Amino acid sequence: MKQQEQQGLVGEKRRVVVVGGGIAGSLVAKSLQFTADVTLVDPKEYFEITWASLRPMVEPSFGEKSVINHKDYLTNGRTFASSVTNITDSHVLIAEGRLIPYDYLVIATGHKDPVPKTKTKRLDQFKAENEKITSAQSILIVGGGPTGVELAGEIAVDYPDKKVTLVHKGSRLLEFIGLKAAEKTLKWLRSKKVDVKLEQSVDLSSISDGGKIYQTSSGEPIEADCVFVCTGKPLSSAWLKGTILKDNLDEHGRLMVDGNLRVKGRENIFAIGDITGIHEIKQGYLAQEHASVAAKNIKLSMAGGKESKMATYKASSSGLAIVSLGRKEAVAQFPFTTMIGCIPGMIKSRDLFVGKTRKKMGLEA
Repeated sequence: MKQQEQQGLVGEKRRVVVVGGGIAGSLVAKSLQFTADVTLVDPKEYFEITWASLRPMVEPSFGEKSVINHKDYLTNGRTFASSVTNITDSHVLIAEGRLIPYDYLVIATGHKDPVPKTKTKRLDQFKAENEKITSAQSILIVGGGPTGVELAGEIAVDYPDKKVTLVHKGSRLLEFIGLKAAEKTLKWLRSKKVDVKLEQSVDLSSISDGGKIYQTSSGEPIEADCVFVCTGKPLSSAWLKGTILKDNLDEHGRLMVDGNLRVKGRENIFAIGDITGIHEIKQGYLAQEHASVAAKNIKLSMAGGKESKMATYKASSSGLAIVSLGRKEAVAQFPFTTMIGCIPGMIKSRDLFVGKTRKKMGLEA
C-alpha cells in the first residue's frame, strides 16, 4: 500500500508546503499546484519581483505590475500570510498556531526584508519613497552594491538636478562582480554627477530625515534631505536554528543541499534560492532554475520515479550579471566580455524583466 501511495495510485494528491514567497518559492508553488495539494506560507500576501523594486521609487505606477498577489498566480493552492515558527518531520507550525501537514517541504525564505504585508501598503510605500525623492534637493545613498548603484542610477536619470551622494565602505563598487564592471560603473555614475565616496561609511544610528549634515568615517560632512540605506539584508534563516534542520545550516546560516536540491540527509525536504549554501552569485534567474529543478524532482518522486532519474543542479560559474543604470543603460558582465551602455540596457533596463517574469507566472505581461 505504501508503494501505491508513493506512486499516487490512491487518488489523494501529495501535500507540498512551500515556505517563502519570493521568486523561487512562488515559482515552485505555481509549478506544482495542479499535481499536488500545495500550501504557500509567506509573511506577505504578494510576490514581488525584487530586482524591479527600485523603479517604482521613481515611477510608483510601475509597482502595479512588479508586485503580484499570490492568489493571482496560485489559483489552485492555499496561502497563509504568516511566518513559520517550527518544522517537524511531518508538519509546519505557523505563527498563528496552525499545524500544516506535508509530504514534501520546500524552504525558500531567502533574505529578510521587512516590507508591508499587503500589496496596497507596498504600493503606498513606493509613493511615499517617491515623494521623499521628489521633495529632496540632496539625497544620500549608503551602500555601493547592486541596490545602491541601481537606485543612484534611477534617481540620476529621472532627476538629474538632484544632488546624489553614494557612500560605500568597500574599495570599489559592485564587489560581487569583476573589477572592470565596477570601474565602468563608477565612471558612469560620476558622469551623471553622482558623488561617489569609497572606503567610507556613515554612522547609520545617526541617520534621520530632515535636512541634516551627516559625517562619514573620515569626518567628511554630507548634506542630505533624505537617506536610503542599501546595505545587505540578512538571511532569513535564524528561525531554522530551533527546528529539525538546525544541523543542516552551514557557518553562514545557509541550508546545505545535495545535487537534487534536497536538504542533505532529507529525502522529502528541498531548499531553493538564496537560502541555499550553493557557491554561486545569488541572483533571481538562478533562483528560478532552482525552482524548476525542485519542481521536477518533487513531481518525479510523487509519481514513484527512480531517484537516479532526478534532475540535478550544477552551480553557475558563468559570472553573468547585469546591473541597470536608469531606464536605458546598464553594465553587463558576460563570460568573455564586460560592457556598459544602451546594448545591455536593452536587455534589462527598459522593463527590468517584469514582462518576462509575469509570463513565467502565467500572467499577462
